[in-house]
Amino acid sequence: MGPSQGPPGHPTGMPTATRRTARRIEEGTMPTEAKRETIAQLREELAGSRTLIVSEYRGLKVKELAEIRRALAKQDVTYRIVKNRLMRIAAQNGVGEALSPLLVGPSAIAFGTDEARTAKAVIDATRPYARIIRITGAVLGDRAIDADGVTRLATLPSREILLSRLAGGMQAPMASLASLFAAPLRNLGYALQQVADQKAQVGEA
Repeated sequence: MGPSQGPPGHPTGMPTATRRTARRIEEGTMPTEAKRETIAQLREELAGSRTLIVSEYRGLKVKELAEIRRALAKQDVTYRIVKNRLMRIAAQNGVGEALSPLLVGPSAIAFGTDEARTAKAVIDATRPYARIIRITGAVLGDRAIDADGVTRLATLPSREILLSRLAGGMQAPMASLASLFAAPLRNLGYALQQVADQKAQVGEA
């Protein structure tokens, strides 16, 4: 038995071509498992997000990406570098049709729950790198908007503020309606009291 050989069944006991094939299979299994795990994680992110802001980060350094990620985390926004192919697979049967055209070049996605707040957070966090990073668009629910739409979205109040304004707007007409009903009742009560007082004065006389 030569020095490069081992016992039967051991990899070193295989012919060279067989060992190479086995090594390719073994090395190919790990990336496949990693891809499956990544796709599962992306699907989980998609399920928990209402807003996806897509950007191309070509040219950014690792340190700069980390700074953007930290800034967005403070706003409850997750910033993740994605492989376009894996992202498209994860988005199948969901937002894939709207998201796929935005995945161009090296892509990063900000996952958020509030449309306007997420857009504003991304624009603020990426402003120092505006010459490098490029926002390609966003997906709101199942609808895509372009980069200009993201800029306009960032100027809007947050969902919470809009809902509170809506609730206030609904309460105002109700309050006005109640005051309209209340005014005649107050007037009627005042008139009845006057009649009662006059009768009391007549009776005393």
